[in-house]
Amino acid sequence: MHSPAPTIQNRPLKEGLGPPIGAGAVTALVGFTSSFAVVLAGLHAVGANQLQASSGLLALTLAFGAGILWLSWRSRMPVTLAWSTPGAALLASAGMVDGGWPAAVGAFLVVGLLILLTGLLPVLGRLMNRIPTPLAQAMLAGVLLPLCLAPFKSLGSAPLLVAPVVLCWLLMMKFAARWAVPASLVVALAVIGIHVGVNGVQLSLGALVPRLEWTTPAFTAEAMVGLAVPLFVVTMASQNIPGVAVLKSFGFSAPWRSSMVVTGAGTLLAGPFGGHAINLAALSAALAAGEEAGRDRSRRWIAAFVSGVVYLILAVFSAALVTVVAAAPPGLLETVAGLALLGTLASSISSALAVTEDRIPSCITFLLAASGIGIAGVGAAFWALAGGITIRWILKARQVKQRAG
Repeated sequence: MHSPAPTIQNRPLKEGLGPPIGAGAVTALVGFTSSFAVVLAGLHAVGANQLQASSGLLALTLAFGAGILWLSWRSRMPVTLAWSTPGAALLASAGMVDGGWPAAVGAFLVVGLLILLTGLLPVLGRLMNRIPTPLAQAMLAGVLLPLCLAPFKSLGSAPLLVAPVVLCWLLMMKFAARWAVPASLVVALAVIGIHVGVNGVQLSLGALVPRLEWTTPAFTAEAMVGLAVPLFVVTMASQNIPGVAVLKSFGFSAPWRSSMVVTGAGTLLAGPFGGHAINLAALSAALAAGEEAGRDRSRRWIAAFVSGVVYLILAVFSAALVTVVAAAPPGLLETVAGLALLGTLASSISSALAVTEDRIPSCITFLLAASGIGIAGVGAAFWALAGGITIRWILKARQVKQRAG
């Protein structure tokens, strides 16, 4: 009687560094190309010019690239970082605040300080956890809605330019969803190239060289309340906490304290150069922590480390990307950003409505955030969260009284 042929399960585990290296490269490429357009849209909305936005993109990429190298090496876990994409979407929704770009930079520094203190002071982390998750997600969904409408509005105003990008995104969503946004970006860059060639747009070669641009921060009450607080909440609720959950789903316990210290310090360093916030990666974290990084879980930290190296390489091209994107016809950059955020919008709406008794407060939070309302110079994101928490408290009190009666 013959013994059964060996299977993959009972063969000795023999695999080189190819899987983690490949997964790390893919993590960085997908993470960078799928959301840098959102970052640029956010920075421009709060007052950054082309040079300042380019500096912000460079500072963010350098900060979290270096942070990934440190955290993955020290923890021997696939810890990856990213810029706050939902935070950038919030900036795009909030627009200019009192004090302009310097005040926005001041808000970035406050966010960095709050993230740092979250790692150093457990009480701040517990306070953050008391914000109802459905309301935080509803606020994010409301902020994202105008941005996610952009591709469809642009289809009406510039169909010949936008349709190829949307069509590419749809096809890639069917056959290779992970690459849908990067592929649509490539098509958008091709459209920009054709537009530049046909219209004779001149690109400044000096602007292609990456450089950091210092901005002396200003601190205004409007920027603190309207930008810093919502940006901190969104970054924690939509990036850091899900980032921990993603790592946990693959059997890794995220080094919370050191991650908050590194991302908080990184945000403080990047802030004066235009970087709004860095945090634990959420969606892209799965690429470095999952099976695609190799069957040997003890070596998956290599994937994260490689992603940090690739991010530092991509930082060199940040200025060139900003220069090319600046020459884009109206609506094209917004289309790529909107497509990149559709998945996040769907997830946020789902989370916001998951708890039955919180649906009315969540809907009010969503509508306030989507309305773009501004009161006393403070943007809609803050009032959405404040209004949602107030309505939730009123309804909860009423429910308690009914039960008592």
